[in-house]
Amino acid sequence: MAEGFLSRWSERKQALRAGRTPAEPPVTPAPSGMAPVPVAADSAAVQGCANADIAEPVPAPAPPSMEDVERLTPQSDFKAFVARDVAPEVRNAALKKLFADPHFNVMDRLDTYIDDYSLADPVPESMLRQMVSAKFLRLFEDEKQEEGVDRDQTLRRGEFPDTKQ
Repeated sequence: MAEGFLSRWSERKQALRAGRTPAEPPVTPAPSGMAPVPVAADSAAVQGCANADIAEPVPAPAPPSMEDVERLTPQSDFKAFVARDVAPEVRNAALKKLFADPHFNVMDRLDTYIDDYSLADPVPESMLRQMVSAKFLRLFEDEKQEEGVDRDQTLRRGEFPDTKQ
């Protein structure tokens, strides 16, 4: 089945490149036991059908305009403003009016990700004074030095006299 389709497609493509009108594929006959379905060629045949009460096609309504946008409320139906035939300016104005409603101005639960995490939070000084690395780097020289104890030797041995254990 697929091979037949691909071969017909290839033939039609080659015929179009050569400038010829591609030949129409032959109509396959109906399987045995089924009656062929007649095709209505004109509207008179359609009138004779059982579904003769079908109304004539209704012309499509005009696409919405900016005046229609001005009459919108949050409870209005916005489906007509996102159709294909609506001008982009009209569509944007309608969606702007829709999303101006406070109902849509609610932060989602992912609002923790809106912060700038590239900025470091400063460590409070009280916590920084307790850190061993701050003591090792002598960030706070105002601390009293213990007499008779060589601080550098104590830190090299891993003893920390100022920390509570």
